[in-house]
Amino acid sequence: MTHITSHISFKELSCVICVMCNIQRMLPYLKKFHINKQGNLLLFVMIFGSLAFTMIVMGVSSYALFENQASNRKQLRDLSFHIAEAGINYYRWHLAHSPEDYQDGTGEAGPYVHAFEDKNGDVIGYFSLEIDPPLPGTTIVNFRSTGWTIAQPQNTRTIGVRVGYPALTDFSFVENSDMSFSYTTEVHGKVHSNGGIEFNGTTDSLLQSAKETYRPAGESQDKPGIWGDGGPTTFWEYPVPPKDFDSITTDLSSIRDAADAGGLHFYSSGDEGYHMVFQADGTFRLFLVTRRRGYTDLCKVVYDGWCYSGTVYYDIRNETELGTYTIPDNGAIFVEDDVWVEGVVNGHVTVGAGRFPVLESTYQEIYPVGNITLNEKESDDVLGLIAQGDIVYPRNTPDDMTLEAALLSQFKEIYRPYYQNSIKNSLTIFGSQISYAGGGVKWGNPVVSGFINTSYIYDGNLRYLVPPGFPVEPTYELISWEEIET
Repeated sequence: MTHITSHISFKELSCVICVMCNIQRMLPYLKKFHINKQGNLLLFVMIFGSLAFTMIVMGVSSYALFENQASNRKQLRDLSFHIAEAGINYYRWHLAHSPEDYQDGTGEAGPYVHAFEDKNGDVIGYFSLEIDPPLPGTTIVNFRSTGWTIAQPQNTRTIGVRVGYPALTDFSFVENSDMSFSYTTEVHGKVHSNGGIEFNGTTDSLLQSAKETYRPAGESQDKPGIWGDGGPTTFWEYPVPPKDFDSITTDLSSIRDAADAGGLHFYSSGDEGYHMVFQADGTFRLFLVTRRRGYTDLCKVVYDGWCYSGTVYYDIRNETELGTYTIPDNGAIFVEDDVWVEGVVNGHVTVGAGRFPVLESTYQEIYPVGNITLNEKESDDVLGLIAQGDIVYPRNTPDDMTLEAALLSQFKEIYRPYYQNSIKNSLTIFGSQISYAGGGVKWGNPVVSGFINTSYIYDGNLRYLVPPGFPVEPTYELISWEEIET
């Protein structure tokens, strides 16, 4: 049942009391009249009819007044919301023109109050902005706008918004070359290639190629930008605009600079390189690799029937522990040498391997030698691996290998060489792979070397919680929008 409360003024109440008193005075006289006379009946009707009419008029008037006041309050409350929304739109515009200004152009701490004018230029309200700049290593800006009117300043509305730069780590794969996916591959996340794609696996997201047609290696005729026996084909898009890989080349220098400004910078080892083993307590153990394991007895085959006899190998034979280090607050670790990586990552960190000036002869490489997992998924725990050269899987990796990281090879490949008599069961990557020259982790159909089953799973956390130094798009994107109860 709905109850409607009408508010009667003191004056109206006095009138009602007066009418009731007059009726009470008249009752002794009314009793003297005979009820069977028409005049007496008419008098009763007039008296009580007047009373009823008075009560109805006062009730309707009071209700109409109450509804008008409620309507005005609602209108002003809605206007407060629109003023708050105007504050959100204003600061998004401000960020588009000054992407790193988190003090609203004042150079001082907030909140920042702005007047809101109507179409005639009259100030009718205000909005106040509270801005939280991105945390170290992220691109996410949180800000809130509270709006109110001059007529009803106590009635405020607040809107909260999160925006951020989307990153290339929004994809499971981004490559500058042709790609090929086998029948035993599952992809859960977007794929982009500036070349063509042969796809024989299964996916649940977009496959994008910048080519309308291309000539795959070993084929005598052109193929569509995406082709193969995999699917669903409804996810295939080609041609699409290519990704700018030239912009990626500058990002490793930012890791070096950040490493010098509060991070960790390891110079050339003078030996084979470094081995990092991340620990669940937010540290990592660092080893000096003094000797690599040769493949004279294992034989790493580059092409069928040809046994590799060079001097570059990817497995550790001897090493010496140098110490334990804490992941720096800014998450930047730069290594001027090759580096082996494994362990449990508790922190927001990128390991960059390279040397400057950039010369192909001094490209440094990264070797995922063991499982790499995050201490806690869907959290601030993020690992990025950036190599100027290749990211190479050594021969002696786990049979079922897991990598929870974003991998980026600036100028080379992400791959596992053809190791003779070395078949692994599975490789699961929870994260992203970005490479200039492509790569691959299995050979033959059926597989005769490498990982038989491969699963690539997109980590949605990497879209805005970007590893330090990873490339991002130049425009802020809306992440969330909500009204905050006040």
